[in-house]
Amino acid sequence: MIGFPPCKINLGLQVIRRRPDGYHDLDTCFYPVPFCDVLEVLPAETFSFRQTGLTLPGNVHENLCVKAWQFMHRQFGTPAVQVYLHKCIPPGAGLGGGSADAAWMLRLLQQLFHKEIPQNQLLAVAGSLGSDCPFFLYDAPMLGSGIGDVLRPAGVSLKGYSLVLLKPDVHMSTAEAYQHVVPAENRPPVYEILRTDIRQWKTLLVNDFEASVMRKYPVIQELKNALYGAGAVYASMSGSGSAVYGIFSRPVSVPQGLNGYLIWQGEL
Repeated sequence: MIGFPPCKINLGLQVIRRRPDGYHDLDTCFYPVPFCDVLEVLPAETFSFRQTGLTLPGNVHENLCVKAWQFMHRQFGTPAVQVYLHKCIPPGAGLGGGSADAAWMLRLLQQLFHKEIPQNQLLAVAGSLGSDCPFFLYDAPMLGSGIGDVLRPAGVSLKGYSLVLLKPDVHMSTAEAYQHVVPAENRPPVYEILRTDIRQWKTLLVNDFEASVMRKYPVIQELKNALYGAGAVYASMSGSGSAVYGIFSRPVSVPQGLNGYLIWQGEL
């Protein structure tokens, strides 16, 4: 069985407050983007995992697909499988590629072996693997609150718009990004901003990680400025970086100087 785990962008990312448990309360919109990895899961006598494509940090046992199978094996007695993952979504980009792979591993295992597992149980398993993972059990834009794991439909559509995804040669650690972010409360919530005309998002819809991340990596600010210069109606860093996206009202040719940073472009 083959699946195509998509990535996501964040439409706005407000860090509201630091929680007593050390995590942060967030307000964001996760928006799915059809830039995908490839994940194949087949029944097997013994578990195996093979990965090609982009190089991933860490060892095999740290891969979230492996952890997803291990959890399902312990919790529900999931049989051994042969897993093949081809990575296209770069790590350390704020695009949720690892979380998508883990969630789709759960989806494929459920389809193969556990059709009776209720969605709320699968969501709980996904949440134990990572705060972004539950989103990828849905196939629609979702508002995220809590640590990003409390989800509800966003009611926003970018159908007809084009997206350009750029990534500099920077791997941004989420933990490092959180060390420097400045939480702020009492702001208009993301869902209200998303109801405004998209041309107003430039001044209203913010990613709180941008200020500190762009200070350390000015190239990210330069790429965002270049996307606006190319005619984007909205541009932002995704997640805690380092990928930057631009939303265009029409198909666009990426300026020649940005070609080296392009990782995907297409219609939403």
